[in-house]
Amino acid sequence: MLQQGARFQGGRAIGLAAGWSQRRVTAPSRLFGANGLRTGPDGRIYIAQVTGSQISALDIDTGAIETVSAKGGDIVAPDDCAFHPDGTLYATEVMDGRVSARHLDGTTRLLRADLPSANGITVYQGRLFVNECRPGGRLMELPLDGGAPRILVESIEQPNAMEVGPDGLLYYPVMGTNEIWRIHPDGGEPERVAGDLGVPDSVKFDSDGFIVSTQVASGQVLRINPRSGEKTLLAQLNPGLDNCTLVDGRLFVSNFTGEITEILAGGETRTTLPGGLNWPLDLTVGPDGTLFVADGTYFYAVGADGLETQGMLFSPGYPGFTRGVTATGPGEFVVATAGGQIARWRPATGECEFLAGAQTPFDQLYGVEVGPGGLIVTTEFGTGRVLGVHSGGSVDVLASGLRKPLGVAFTGGGTLLVAESGAGRVVSVTPAGVDTVVDGLEIPQGILVRGSQLLVVDSGAKNLVSIDLETKAREVLAWNLPVGAPPGVTPKPLLGMPPFSGPQGPFAGITASADGTVYLAADAEGSVLAFRKDG
Repeated sequence: MLQQGARFQGGRAIGLAAGWSQRRVTAPSRLFGANGLRTGPDGRIYIAQVTGSQISALDIDTGAIETVSAKGGDIVAPDDCAFHPDGTLYATEVMDGRVSARHLDGTTRLLRADLPSANGITVYQGRLFVNECRPGGRLMELPLDGGAPRILVESIEQPNAMEVGPDGLLYYPVMGTNEIWRIHPDGGEPERVAGDLGVPDSVKFDSDGFIVSTQVASGQVLRINPRSGEKTLLAQLNPGLDNCTLVDGRLFVSNFTGEITEILAGGETRTTLPGGLNWPLDLTVGPDGTLFVADGTYFYAVGADGLETQGMLFSPGYPGFTRGVTATGPGEFVVATAGGQIARWRPATGECEFLAGAQTPFDQLYGVEVGPGGLIVTTEFGTGRVLGVHSGGSVDVLASGLRKPLGVAFTGGGTLLVAESGAGRVVSVTPAGVDTVVDGLEIPQGILVRGSQLLVVDSGAKNLVSIDLETKAREVLAWNLPVGAPPGVTPKPLLGMPPFSGPQGPFAGITASADGTVYLAADAEGSVLAFRKDG
């Protein structure tokens, strides 16, 4: 396995107040997940990273990773990429429905901004082809001058990464029907090639002219005869595979976790880059002291050997892209999803009960907690509301007009506190109204109450702040935290990818165990940090 530095390079060493210690519970991630893969003209693997708005180039021999298009740049949420013979890199921006070109001199150019869930992309004989990974998606050719698309196929159920085969036909996977299809690049009738797969999300070709395809739900890497549809299993990996590419005959596949794996002969594999956390987002501790991590596409328990997958986007009963989470019993959680739902979820049995938002989703839910009497509270970032969800599913608006509310917590006396990230403060929400508890923060996100102490993750200042709720005394417990955007970077919004996810955004959650250990989601570097007061 090639050793790499962390993806977050803009931080300094974490500082700690006297009497506090800190450790990393999970290792920093190398990438912001790994989505589309493409072998570049220089022999490196170009890796599109949706949630990080980043494209990186990996040298498979030295392990060196170079950021080609960085977070905050002109390419937002790249999901797949392809090279033109002139060296131009074309990328689909799935969250924003765009396609952009990055030229050899580093400049970028927007081709189209009206292609919802633009995803699969390939170049054939200088011609650019793109599809939309959504129900009713389209497959089209895009003129390189940004002109009107030429539609080849309409009403496809979630097409994905595609390539032209040696027979000159364009092959594309259809996730919604679990099949692979082909069509002539000039148009005509599509033809089914293979079916009954493991939800295929990529098609590439090996040197013998056979299809190589990753299966996102089953974790299989398949070799498929394009003439007969006959399938051969090349390797069995974890679910969440996204794409594949070949470099001088060597096959590499990506996973949502950021893992890059080389597929060897005889079903053997070799890790090129290890996987890790994509964000992470919210955290919670179960009744038995187990720490759980909501990471959007995945939900993990932290065990003795590291991250243990409890569920992922294609698991039976998975509630959706998980963002806010709170443990409500052994193996039971209430979660807030990026799709705008509140659900009660039991990962072990795959039971998921949607409590609110199933019919009419809410606008960007973040923190979630269960308060006195079993009332579930959550923040609706998009509208500035704080919502209360009752056991029968009825919803009350507890507060409105807040500026980008995120984290929620209850005091020991049952008072609801909310992090108002857009106003730089934490407020209390009571029947009497909204009152400021602490202000002068930059971007408060996750909050936690321990006794009379309010702990706040200030993502803007990169601090962990403690406020005494009785005296209002304030202390910075940790600084230079790897949370939020790197210095000088302003991330651009990730607008969402229905039906998989609504708008996505960072949320540095915080929780604590019974022994007083405080856990923090270090979303910038993709790790979980633990803090503890000595003695």
